[in-house]
Amino acid sequence: MVTSLSGQTVEVINTDAEGRLVLCDVMTYAQDRFKPSVMLDLATLTGAMIISLGHEFAGLFANDDDLARDLVTAGFATGDKLWRFPLGEAYDKLIASQIADMKNVGPREAGSITAAQYLKRFVKDGVKWAHLDIAGMVWAEKDGALWEKGATGYGVRLLDRYVADQFEAR
Repeated sequence: MVTSLSGQTVEVINTDAEGRLVLCDVMTYAQDRFKPSVMLDLATLTGAMIISLGHEFAGLFANDDDLARDLVTAGFATGDKLWRFPLGEAYDKLIASQIADMKNVGPREAGSITAAQYLKRFVKDGVKWAHLDIAGMVWAEKDGALWEKGATGYGVRLLDRYVADQFEAR
């Protein structure tokens, strides 16, 4: 068991899911230090996302419908497409722990959702948050319309468009 920066305890049942242990502390630090009203994270968090969506879309998880809509719109405009997945209390049960506040992973089913549900526990009240699981989108075996074979730069265009639409156009 480890204690996160937020003070929440995590039962580590899979050491291959170390990224989310770091990401939750980064999210806590960013909120404490910068007090954002909106927080976005992009991570190659789960291989399960590749099983769900292949290499055509990244997964989107959000605690705010308007934020999700705006990100999907920015994604389609730039070619960095997103597909929204659910969050909810039923998925919390899959990461419940008897010895800590939560487990760092859930069962095989709903793997990407439980990873996002884990991260959601580190979002402060009032902060609009979205997690983009970009596992299937960051590397291409062949050239695409917007990249050459190799690293795709997925998410850069999407975030640039989102920031321009939401914050620079005002």
